[in-house]
Amino acid sequence: MDKAIIINENDNVAVALCDLKKGDSFGNTTLKTDVPEKHKLALKNITSGEKVIKYGFPIGIAIENIKAGEHIHTHNLKTALTESEDYIFKGDFIYSPHKSDLTFHGFLRDNGKVGIRNRIFVIPTVGCANKTAVDIAKKASSLLGITDNTVCALTHPYGCSQLGDDADNTAKCLAALCKHPNAGGALLVSLGCENNNLDNMSHFLGDYDTNRIRTLNMQECDDEISEGVEIIKSIYAITKNDKRTEQPIEKLTVGFKCGGSDGFSGITANPLCGKICDKLTSVKAKTILTEVPEMFGAETRLTERSINENVFNSCVEMINGFKKYFTDHGQVVYKNPSPGNKDGGITTLEEKSLGCITKGGFSTVTDVLGLYSPCKKSGLSLLWGPGNDIVSTTNLTCAEASVILFTTGRGTPLGAPVPTIKISTNSSLYQKKKSWIDFNAGTLLEGETFEDAEKNLLKLIIDVADGKRTLNELNGYEEIAIFKDGIIL
Repeated sequence: MDKAIIINENDNVAVALCDLKKGDSFGNTTLKTDVPEKHKLALKNITSGEKVIKYGFPIGIAIENIKAGEHIHTHNLKTALTESEDYIFKGDFIYSPHKSDLTFHGFLRDNGKVGIRNRIFVIPTVGCANKTAVDIAKKASSLLGITDNTVCALTHPYGCSQLGDDADNTAKCLAALCKHPNAGGALLVSLGCENNNLDNMSHFLGDYDTNRIRTLNMQECDDEISEGVEIIKSIYAITKNDKRTEQPIEKLTVGFKCGGSDGFSGITANPLCGKICDKLTSVKAKTILTEVPEMFGAETRLTERSINENVFNSCVEMINGFKKYFTDHGQVVYKNPSPGNKDGGITTLEEKSLGCITKGGFSTVTDVLGLYSPCKKSGLSLLWGPGNDIVSTTNLTCAEASVILFTTGRGTPLGAPVPTIKISTNSSLYQKKKSWIDFNAGTLLEGETFEDAEKNLLKLIIDVADGKRTLNELNGYEEIAIFKDGIIL
C-alpha cells in the first residue's frame, strides 16, 4: 500500500495512509516530522498566510511557514471562513434522468408512495408517555410473537411546555413519522393534558387512514397498556396482509449522512456515496443531503448545481439562514470540526465540508426542503438541519428517506427508525466494529476500484430495500431527536 495519497493534482498536501515517521519519503518529499495516519503532510513549502489546498480547493490558511514534509494540522493551519459570503447564480444546471430497469420489492401505499419496511410505530405525543409507549410495544410484540422489532416505540422528551416553532416542530416530526412509507401503521399515545394533545396532532397529520393510524388518550382509559395492546393487534391484523411487490427504482428515496468523520472520509466512503447518489438520481430516484453547517466553506459546489434560479435562491437562503442561526446565538459559523474529527486528521470546517458534500456527487440540486418536509422531487434535495447525528438521521427519516447511508471513520452504533447502512472509511474500523459496520469502503485504499465498490454498495442497498436487515435493525439501535431552538416553560 502507498504511504500517502494526493487527492487532486492541484493539492499542496497529501494524506498519510499509515503512520509516517520523520525521515520517511513520499515521492520527492522527505518527512521532516512524524505524520499520523489520516493526517496531512505538506508537499511543498507553504508560507504564512498562503492557502492550503486539498480536494483542489482551499481548506484554510497557514498561520506559520510550513516546510515540505511537515505535518499540517491545528498548530499551523486555520480556517478562512467568515460569517457571510456572496453567491452568484451562473445559470441552470441540466438534469436529464432516464428510465431504468432497476427495481426493488417494496410496499405500495394507497397514496402511491413505497416503503421498504412494514412497521408499526408507537409514538408518544409527549415525553410523559414514553414508558407507556415502550411497554405497549413490548407487550404487543410478545403477544403477537413478533421478535424483529416490527413494533417499535419512538420516544422523545418533548410535547409540552414548548412554544412557537419548537411546539410546531415536535408535532410536525411526530406526524411525519406516523405517515412514513416504511410505517404500515402507527399508534399515537397521549397523556391527555399536554400542549401537543391529540387535537393538535390531528391538525398536523392532515388526511390519514384512521384504520392504520390510531390514537390513545391515557387519562381517559382504565388500563392504557391493555387498550394500547389491543389497538396494536388491530393494526397488525391489517399490516400483516401487506405484500411486497416489484417497484421501479425511482420510488426509492436515499438519505446521506456522515458522523465521526476522519481524514479518509472524503477519500473513500463519502465519494463512494457520491457515485451512488449520481447513479440513483440519473434513474429518477430521490436523494437527500443534509448537515447544513457541514456545507459551510463548500456550499458553492452545491449552489452552482442548482437546477434553476429559484432553487439557487432557496439554497442561498438556507445557507445564510443557518449562518444567522449561529450568529443570533452568539456563535461563530466555523466552530466545527469536533475533537474526534481533529483526532482523525480533519483540521478546518472547509476541509470537513469539502469531504462531506462529496456524498452528493455531481448530482443536480432539484429542491431545498424545510425541516420535517417530505422529499418530493427526483434528483438531489438539500434538507435544512444541523449536522448532529441523531437530529440529522431523524430529519432524513421525516423527509421520507427509505434508507440512510451513514459514513463514519471513527464509528458509531447510532441508527434511525429506517434502515441505516453504516459505511466505514477504513478497514481497521470495519474489522474492529463488525457489529456496527455494514459496508467497508476502506478497501478503496487497498486496490478495489470505485466501479467495483459502487456495484457492491448498490447491491446492498437493493438487498436492504428488498428486506435484508441492517445492523442497526438487528441490534435495535433506533432513536429520534427533535430539533429544538427555543425555551421550555
